[in-house]
Amino acid sequence: MHEITVNLHMHTRYSDGTGLHKDIAAAAIRQGLDAVIVTDHNVLAKDFEGYYKEGSKRVLMLIGQEVHDQARDPQKNHLLIFGANRDLATLADDPQALINAVREAGGICFLAHPHEPAAPLFHETAITWENWEVRGYTGIELWNHLSQLKYKLNNWPSAIFHVFFPQFYSSGPDLPTLQKWDELLNSGRRVVALGGSDAHALHYGLGPIRKIIFPYDFHFRALNTHLLLDSPLGGDSRADGERVLESLGRGRGWVGFDLLAPTRGFRFTAQGRETNAVMGDEIPLAGGATLQVKLPAAAEISLWRNGLKVQTWKRVEACAYTVTEAGVYRVEVHRNYPGARRGWIYSNPIYVK
Repeated sequence: MHEITVNLHMHTRYSDGTGLHKDIAAAAIRQGLDAVIVTDHNVLAKDFEGYYKEGSKRVLMLIGQEVHDQARDPQKNHLLIFGANRDLATLADDPQALINAVREAGGICFLAHPHEPAAPLFHETAITWENWEVRGYTGIELWNHLSQLKYKLNNWPSAIFHVFFPQFYSSGPDLPTLQKWDELLNSGRRVVALGGSDAHALHYGLGPIRKIIFPYDFHFRALNTHLLLDSPLGGDSRADGERVLESLGRGRGWVGFDLLAPTRGFRFTAQGRETNAVMGDEIPLAGGATLQVKLPAAAEISLWRNGLKVQTWKRVEACAYTVTEAGVYRVEVHRNYPGARRGWIYSNPIYVK
């Protein structure tokens, strides 16, 4: 299978970002991305969709939306929408109706930053997802890169340090989000996990200090969603966009914290007597199944079944596990950087039936 690197959930001047679509494309090309998905708040600027090129390099830009009810106070229930054939922002006040409309419009959708905390120091409220009774969404944003900064904004010294040294602020998804994901999977629902940068390239000033928090380039080399396709992207933006979203919707990939080290080359697969599976696939237990994990560099691998850790391998580049029970299996990979244990890779599940 062919691997691509996608960065998604970002904003331009069309909502609350500071860059243009061409700025995002240029940064994505510099960082070697294959595709980006722009999701301005309640705006669907489809005219910017397509391939952007610079010399022999190119990046595919897709346009989605981050829809939320702007009249709601405090703000909650942000939904990332990809691939819908029309603007759905008018349905923001009813999350279930919005999700239903996404499916009718041929799109997929993900609950954005489900447990994002407040940042009182900057007068920002918690932007959490509240309506957990909704059904029909594709998945959740397991790890929102910008949201993690809020945990470091509890005082000015910490805030200033992490703004100037952003490589230190993020260490993994919110634990409540991980636990909620496992809970949803255990209920029998297929819930795809993705990683979002939430890039805004915001300009901030404090006295004489001026800083962009954070440039698109930083986000694009930090947290990405890696996807597996049956073949490389061909150059037709419409067809390639459909393939990217199809893979994303099936959960054929993983969340990679590439800032620690590149996660390209990671694989989590299953081999059965008569069939094989990758992330997002189902495989029967009958006849036996073996799970295999391969890493681009040695790290700590943990295998989870139905939300419980079943085995850990330390400082390895590959491991295998013989499945004896049906369940939802996923992988977490951790490594030290710098001097602290941080999340590196979070796979989508393989479903053993």
